[in-house]
Amino acid sequence: MTGGAGYIGSHTYLALHAAGHAVTILDNFNNARRNVVERLAAITGRPVPVVEADVRDAAALERLFQDTPFDAVVHFAALKAVGDSVRRPLEYFDVNVGGLTTLLRCMDAADCRRLVFSSSATVYGVPDVTPTPESAEMRAMNPYGQTKIVSEQILQWLSQSDPRWAIGVLRYFNPAGAHASAMIGEDPRDIPNNLMPYIARVASGTLEKISVYGDDYDTPDGTGVRDYIHVEDLARGHLLSLESLFETGNGHLVNLGTGRGYSVLEVIDAYKRASNRDLPFEIVDRRPGDVPIYVADASKAATLLGFETEKGIDEMCASSWAWINSSHSGEDE
Repeated sequence: MTGGAGYIGSHTYLALHAAGHAVTILDNFNNARRNVVERLAAITGRPVPVVEADVRDAAALERLFQDTPFDAVVHFAALKAVGDSVRRPLEYFDVNVGGLTTLLRCMDAADCRRLVFSSSATVYGVPDVTPTPESAEMRAMNPYGQTKIVSEQILQWLSQSDPRWAIGVLRYFNPAGAHASAMIGEDPRDIPNNLMPYIARVASGTLEKISVYGDDYDTPDGTGVRDYIHVEDLARGHLLSLESLFETGNGHLVNLGTGRGYSVLEVIDAYKRASNRDLPFEIVDRRPGDVPIYVADASKAATLLGFETEKGIDEMCASSWAWINSSHSGEDE
């Protein structure tokens, strides 16, 4: 599992471990904390196999595949901030596309051809249809989204060129919340790019107020609308994707979302209820590359994978708040 110490990766590690899979994490820890591994071990009661390496390091990957006969790879390792990608497009293509092609070459050489790939709803750009189906045109408005489009195209061409590959592409919407144990959650090293950890830091007093990026979108209250999915539901989606590859040998491309959108102001209100805190905010200019609304048509994942979400926005906010108040959030290395 590349990027397995990150926010989504760590939760997916727990889902796969609980289902009986033996998982090795590969992470360079550039945006993840090493002590996440200790917490995963505490939750599972087992040591966590970890390799510290960059997904672009072909020699390290080759050694890893030589040492262990892996059956599949779940690929999370990537740069993922829309605004940052506008400022640093070369780095995003290097890590997100270059890292993928390096990984694929090493997998192919090791006869390991099952892959679950972390894609994103940002591939849709400003969609014509909401909720947005997988058939919608891909026209991402930022470099991050373009790296996911290029990556998906590479995977499609690879599958067409060699039917031995079974690849699950998961376009997920906005992950939020934290593990029920409150021992792992979203813990970015810098000021958060995602809304919920940003709100959480204001609720905890770490940040003074929430910046709401634009209130003049064509949405009910003028603020951006997103389909938020609990990270534990999202992790289960990766498990179902992986198990489908094993059971059918066929690849798939699906959205992972709830099919319900919440505006920025609605999420702030939900977090107020969860935290019982006042959450001051200010309206500021839109961020470059942001779009008004993303809501998933989640029907294909339900049909192909049997995937249904179980947790709503209130549970996302409550678990996030429990995580922020735990002794582990923001913990030093």
